[in-house]
Amino acid sequence: MMRSNQLEQLLVFIFILSPTLLVLVTHAKSTIEACSSSDSCTSLLSYIVPWESKFSEIAYRFQVNVFDVLAANSINLTIPSPGNQILQAKSLLKIPNSCACVDGIRRSIIAYTVKAADSLDLISQGYGGLVSAEQIRTMNRIGPENPLTSGQSIMIQLPCTCFNNTNNGVASVYMSYVVQSGESFSSIGREFGATLMELASINGLDQPRVDPGDILAIPFSACSSANLNWYNESLIVPNGSTALTANDCITCFCRPSSLKLHCSPSGIVASCSHLQCKESDLFIGDVSIQQNALGCNVSTCLYRGHNGRKIFRSLENSTHANCSDGEDYSAGSPEQSPNPIVPCISLSPSPLPSSHPPMGVSAYGPTSTHNPNIPNYSTLLTHAPSYSLLVVLFFFL
Repeated sequence: MMRSNQLEQLLVFIFILSPTLLVLVTHAKSTIEACSSSDSCTSLLSYIVPWESKFSEIAYRFQVNVFDVLAANSINLTIPSPGNQILQAKSLLKIPNSCACVDGIRRSIIAYTVKAADSLDLISQGYGGLVSAEQIRTMNRIGPENPLTSGQSIMIQLPCTCFNNTNNGVASVYMSYVVQSGESFSSIGREFGATLMELASINGLDQPRVDPGDILAIPFSACSSANLNWYNESLIVPNGSTALTANDCITCFCRPSSLKLHCSPSGIVASCSHLQCKESDLFIGDVSIQQNALGCNVSTCLYRGHNGRKIFRSLENSTHANCSDGEDYSAGSPEQSPNPIVPCISLSPSPLPSSHPPMGVSAYGPTSTHNPNIPNYSTLLTHAPSYSLLVVLFFFL
């Protein structure tokens, strides 16, 4: 066993000479997915708004379209001046994200322009804990010879996972979720409808334990256009969410009950054409039901993809013996939040610092469940190596 004087020397050594070591040991963990393909996939980021923010600020921060943020959270796309609508601190948003394969790891990298009042901790807080101050420092080699300066463009690495957008044969989208104080593995599973075994398998955990700041991959079953024979287009939409397509002319909603896509005109673009089915009075998403002695005839104008500004659609006719059996024939509209400005999911408020300068990003950009039978597909890893402590212990043994 280690003698008491050796133990004292070790504690003094760690306290005085190695403050970074303590950060490494206590650093949050994140699910890392190895990859070899250059393809990107659809993914989500859970984002707890750190301070009162406009939708335009949030979209700019993450390099996404304002309407894509609204759609991902099933918020009414036709609200007046959506970019100027304000979200309260601690609101929880799903941010749509394109997850790329970079140097053999799934991740999303965006640019951020440093503001005069910024610090690494403040930038990290602005991204809701999805990236740590130490990660930003390391990736951008911030230090005495390269200090953080106003106007500097730095790279922000955000966690994401793809897992082939499938789980046990079901189309799925994965969300990177930052564990909050007071949450447990089981409470997160209940919140998002996932089993403990499922979450443990997806995140490569031997034991179902998480700590605040850890980042988990959470599965959402999704609707896919893979079997719809759309022209030159594929779309995958998490259940309960909407996605924009066809140059924002069309919205496609994924109903949780059926996991089928229902597409209709978005109403946010004035210059859309080819929305009406030929030889019909129906527009995309419209349904006509005509009763007869044998039941009813149902006509539906369906979206079939697009090529540039040209939107493809077709009229589908079907006959049903019983028109009053409760079946929903309509394309329907998304289930909106009760308040069009506030997302469906929110967290209880907690104290914030007295003031926060606004954040910005230098560029403006793009608009379930994993198969547990695939071994070593993902691993819950620390953001920074923690083996340094073992080296120190060995030195004093």
